[in-house]
Amino acid sequence: MPCFFVYSLLVFLSFYPPPGATSSFTPQQEEQIERLQRYLRIRTAHPDPDYAAAADFLLEEARSIGLHALAIEFVPGKPLLLISWPGSDPSLPSLLLNSHIDSVPAEPSRWLHPPFAAIRDAAGRIFARGAQDDKSIAVQYLEALRNLKAAGFVPARSVHISLVPDEEIGGADGAARFVASEQFRALNVGFVLDEGQASPTDEFRVFYADRSPWSLIVRAVGAPGHGSRMFDGGAMENLMDCVQAIARFRESQFDQVKSGSKAASEVISVNPVYMKAGTPSPTGFVMNMQPSEAEVGFDVRLPPTTDLSVLKRRIDEEWAPNIKNMTYQLILKGPIRDNKGRPLVTPTDESNPWWSAFKQAVLASGGKLAKPEILSSTTDARFMRQMGIPSLGFSPMANTPILLHDHNEFLMDSVFLKGIKVYEHVISALSSLPETSA
Repeated sequence: MPCFFVYSLLVFLSFYPPPGATSSFTPQQEEQIERLQRYLRIRTAHPDPDYAAAADFLLEEARSIGLHALAIEFVPGKPLLLISWPGSDPSLPSLLLNSHIDSVPAEPSRWLHPPFAAIRDAAGRIFARGAQDDKSIAVQYLEALRNLKAAGFVPARSVHISLVPDEEIGGADGAARFVASEQFRALNVGFVLDEGQASPTDEFRVFYADRSPWSLIVRAVGAPGHGSRMFDGGAMENLMDCVQAIARFRESQFDQVKSGSKAASEVISVNPVYMKAGTPSPTGFVMNMQPSEAEVGFDVRLPPTTDLSVLKRRIDEEWAPNIKNMTYQLILKGPIRDNKGRPLVTPTDESNPWWSAFKQAVLASGGKLAKPEILSSTTDARFMRQMGIPSLGFSPMANTPILLHDHNEFLMDSVFLKGIKVYEHVISALSSLPETSA
């Protein structure tokens, strides 16, 4: 019995903080943490995100604050939520806060705690898929607006929150349809804040651009032959030439990252993701036959300043030349230029009054900002930038390991609460920006 009691106590302590662990938090802050946990417990992971339950929760929270909230379905079963707080001068360009509802899958067996239980451990870590990417910021937006309204703040510019589906699978049925809609145009958006990433240091990271996601699929054909024959022009031989050429280019890009001359987000990344070849047999593949077709796929990420004509010429001449019986598809997954043909980049200097107001607000909240970066991956902000709207990626998560899409994704309760205060400063400053400034 004594051993069982000790074991039970240890299990209890692993799930709940000991007395005093969160004693500095007020009842209001505990309620905010509890609302985050409730949202994280809704399974919005692909391939079957529970958008309906998430929408019900978020709409109820928004309406409890006194905000106007509605669900729009550009695609059946994929609600996009639009939450609004009208400003005292609705004619001014508005502020839009964006977050995606969906998350990537999780492997429960590889987690310390169930990934959809939102367990808060004794150290204050909240374990859940989406804790960092990026369900936490949706709750932070709402809690910041709740606090501002309770304090009697009235924004001059209207403040909108868009909570969108399908970001993790490209955003085609979410943000892409949203920015092309009449509903979006009616918002008269002047500036957008979208998700960023955690920072292992005490500085918040901020992103002024994303790399563009592409898929490169190369196919090779050639005469089949006996597995023992040595001959030129085989499909696999040609495809291996392609793979080796791309590997050399990848190494040249990666060398710049390893030397510190460029950040990972400033180079072109090309990574193989699949290969298909061979002649199937009942036990696997026919081992004494060289196939007549072969295919390989690559994930390609391009910085916004990439010259596409140079890349395409490299593919045509070096990676997949027709002379070697190779063809290719270069598939774009989102925009690479805005509606005026400019790179999708938001200025982070004094020429951009939104940036100046954002920076001062973060500093006023007691936070620090790292040097602005290009995001190595991709977010929905690219669709906003395509419309010529300045957009920054920002998640106020300092002193936090980067765990998006990783096992044991977590966010500290104290970091979550600090983020709410940061957003209070940012939202109040941006929504009060004078007409003459932006």
